[in-house]
Amino acid sequence: MANEDLIGIVTVTYNSAGVLPDFLRCIAGQSYRKFLLFVVDNASSDKTLAILRDWHDERLKVVANETNHGVAEGNNQGIRAALAAGCESVLLLNNDTEFGSELIAGLLRGMDKFAADMTCPKMLYYDEPKRIWAAGGSFQPWLGYRTIHLGVDELDQRQYDNPRQVTYVPTCCVLIRRRVFAKIGLMDDLYFVYVDDVDFMYRALKAKMILVYLPELELLHKVGRLTGGDTSPFHIRYCTRNRVYFTLKHFGILGGIGIALLYQCKVLLDFAARRLTFSGILLKERSILEGISLWRSNRIRELDQNP
Repeated sequence: MANEDLIGIVTVTYNSAGVLPDFLRCIAGQSYRKFLLFVVDNASSDKTLAILRDWHDERLKVVANETNHGVAEGNNQGIRAALAAGCESVLLLNNDTEFGSELIAGLLRGMDKFAADMTCPKMLYYDEPKRIWAAGGSFQPWLGYRTIHLGVDELDQRQYDNPRQVTYVPTCCVLIRRRVFAKIGLMDDLYFVYVDDVDFMYRALKAKMILVYLPELELLHKVGRLTGGDTSPFHIRYCTRNRVYFTLKHFGILGGIGIALLYQCKVLLDFAARRLTFSGILLKERSILEGISLWRSNRIRELDQNP
């Protein structure tokens, strides 16, 4: 039976020693105290686990994986543990963030005030705290349901200071009611990292779940601090393959062909404009094939689950 007041905070660590102390300081300073913190560590080789061992709080629950299970499955491990512990809501929260003492309380108040299934704050760049990273977000159906962060890179001049319903938000920070997981399931672990949040939010949109952006709450995000930024080969590989997988998973082969042709044109234009090197093209092409392979794996998994 769920405890209506209990919130499960879920964060996934991977060599997070450089950001973890500030994150834990923010957690410890929360005015809302009825929470459990589930830290799922993906085989860190730095001092992450030592920092956690030194954080003496009975609300801390650590899951130490011997191998890197990825962000999506790491979140799933934490979500399952939170739901099993009776948490009524789960807060997915990146540990490369800093935030004020009213974050949890405000997200919870907003959830009740707007009868929402999910709530999120205004997210700003840590290095430029007056510049917006995400004031909520939305899908672009005409581009295969790609997502955009509303207000991204704009100076925060209070232009996004009205609470409103949105259709997408990165799971860097989002409070989610238990019933959402019961309705649409958990994260798809095949993504490993990146686009898993797009998939989850797309399924929530289709299920008519209500997501509300709360601008009075602010969070600072150390964007790219743990993964090398959006121009790294790691980022390019996983974002490309996962977009291909997402498209085939939700729109099938016919829908995927049209979007794939548009994507190939964009790759060639980026190469012509020298925004992409020849080695970058090869990486993207290999990643596209990997995405197709993921889709095939998912089809086999679905057949095994529904014989």
